[in-house]
Amino acid sequence: MKWRLRKEKSLPSVEMRKVFVKALSDLMNVNPDVLALDADLGIASGWITLEKSYPAQFIDIGIAEANMIGVAAGLSMRGFVPFVHSFSPFASRRVADQIYLAGSFAENTINIYASDPGICSATNGATHTTFEDIAFMNSVPGMKIFHPADSVQLDWLVRTLAKMRGLHYIRASRKVIPDIYEPGSVFKIGRGNLLKKGSDVLIVSIGELLEDALSAASTLESAGISTSIIDMFTIKPLDVDLIRSQISNKKIVITLENHSIFGGLGSCVATVMAISGSGVPLRIIGVEDRHGQVGSIEYLKQEYGLTSSHIVKVALEVF
Repeated sequence: MKWRLRKEKSLPSVEMRKVFVKALSDLMNVNPDVLALDADLGIASGWITLEKSYPAQFIDIGIAEANMIGVAAGLSMRGFVPFVHSFSPFASRRVADQIYLAGSFAENTINIYASDPGICSATNGATHTTFEDIAFMNSVPGMKIFHPADSVQLDWLVRTLAKMRGLHYIRASRKVIPDIYEPGSVFKIGRGNLLKKGSDVLIVSIGELLEDALSAASTLESAGISTSIIDMFTIKPLDVDLIRSQISNKKIVITLENHSIFGGLGSCVATVMAISGSGVPLRIIGVEDRHGQVGSIEYLKQEYGLTSSHIVKVALEVF
């Protein structure tokens, strides 16, 4: 595992969807079995580029996501490597039974790109908001779940999953996210990344909120509070060993996620801590028992308390 945190902040970040398209394009160019399936969202996802470049390897299923999963399962049975895309609620809630039966039970290979999860739906609307997808996917046998922190991690992930069999769920924004890692970084599925070592507080986060976790750690450090940070980009399988090694002697553990507090990253970490009998206080920062709303990402972060300042406030409660 060879990854490095990004040092040069002036380098521009790239839209996540463009990174996905570039990775898929490269894969399709060398492997005719790699296919892209979209649900009438080719312009939104950028996958329309793939349709133009590789018409024989692209299928627009239309607004029929359940059918898309069924078609992907059938293609998998014929030896193809399907990648499917839709907005996160339509790639999870709407296709739950198909994922479970045609995907998991039938032991097929389907790579699912669930774009704009949670607050990333922004002005697309409350019905397009998904705060519960990790909870469902976690319960599906054989499913692997990922929430990449930036474009570097997403690029590595797409290229890696194309070589693997099984069900893979990638929740990620379509838009620009500040890069955390240096280009060319290599990761390991099922292993979290310890970005920073500290002795007082442990923050475990995923995805686009990792930047807020890093900002909170900087604030806490300036106040003399030593802080560890874990990027748990693989949510299932979870890096249990890393969590156990880092909770020891901490005054508080905080999880931060763009997901419901029920059934997500926080619940996974809580289970590990409970089984370990750590006795360390845990605070789960996520979306309370609420539906989505409409607004900018910054507005929604404030509305749901998914900010660096809220992390700091929660951490300071034990000091």
